[in-house]
Amino acid sequence: MAGGAIKVEGGGRSHLYTGHTTFAVVMIAIVAASGGLLFGYDNGITGGVISMRNFAELFFPEELAAHDSSNGYCKFNDQILQLFTSSLFLAGAFAALVGMVTCKKYGRRFTMIMGGLCFIIGTVLVASAFHIAQLVIGRLVLGVGVGFATQATPLYLSEMAPYNLRGALNILFQLAVTIGIFAAQLINYGTQHIYPWGWRLSLALAGVPGLMLFLGALVLPDTPNSLIERGKLEQGEKVLKRIRGVDDVTVELEDIVDAVNVSRTIVNPWATILRRRYRPQLVISILIPTFQQWVGINVSALLRASTYPYVVVTAKVVMSVSSLPRRRTSGEYCQ
Repeated sequence: MAGGAIKVEGGGRSHLYTGHTTFAVVMIAIVAASGGLLFGYDNGITGGVISMRNFAELFFPEELAAHDSSNGYCKFNDQILQLFTSSLFLAGAFAALVGMVTCKKYGRRFTMIMGGLCFIIGTVLVASAFHIAQLVIGRLVLGVGVGFATQATPLYLSEMAPYNLRGALNILFQLAVTIGIFAAQLINYGTQHIYPWGWRLSLALAGVPGLMLFLGALVLPDTPNSLIERGKLEQGEKVLKRIRGVDDVTVELEDIVDAVNVSRTIVNPWATILRRRYRPQLVISILIPTFQQWVGINVSALLRASTYPYVVVTAKVVMSVSSLPRRRTSGEYCQ
């Protein structure tokens, strides 16, 4: 697995580590956190964009007619609209699996560069789209960028941060996701009144965090863990000295080398995580995202601008359906 070379708290020798929080670490944290910004921004921007009239006139005129008729059920009864919304997540799930391999084989930095590049390309496609096919393809490319970024950036932050700040800096990714969602809502609030290209501006601004990630990853070094894992011991030691701000990094370097050697002895990491000693972590890591989906927070984050006006209308539709003597099809409701 991509993170196989991480050793928790230096194997009990963390108090022997030397160094301090350098400017390089601060810049690394800011650039790497931009991976969370692009994920959060794209999550938050989608719901506002699909509710904009100028966007619907071009791509979903039927849903616009349903909107004008105040029929909230029919507004979202469109598979292409659902494909536009969900394609990013489908591509992201697949890309995250690929990113796990690229992180291990080519490094965290390479994966971040590819993620930023994909996000820039996807942003250009969706912001310049005049056909639904280009729009969906752009979302798929964006999903690949999101998958790579979410796989590489938390790992990159964890491996570059000093041991005593690892948790604080790593949580920057999640904080950046939230900031990205919030920024997207503010931007949508302003661009909704810009006719007819407000939606293009909303989607185009997603390229800002993607460009930050791409350019930042180009100038930043790869992590010492990744370099040593790929047989570049001297280069890994040089990077470690740079980010710790001292010349004596012997203890931490030895722990990283030991962790890499241990990870190489693991034949099947998937079987390893199923062992009894790792079951609590495995169960928690599965249950947390599962319950997160069940509470509906993602729907609220993505589609609040589109769905909230129709909550009451949808409730009335459900009550009407329950009183009917027979079950009607969705086509009958939307006629």
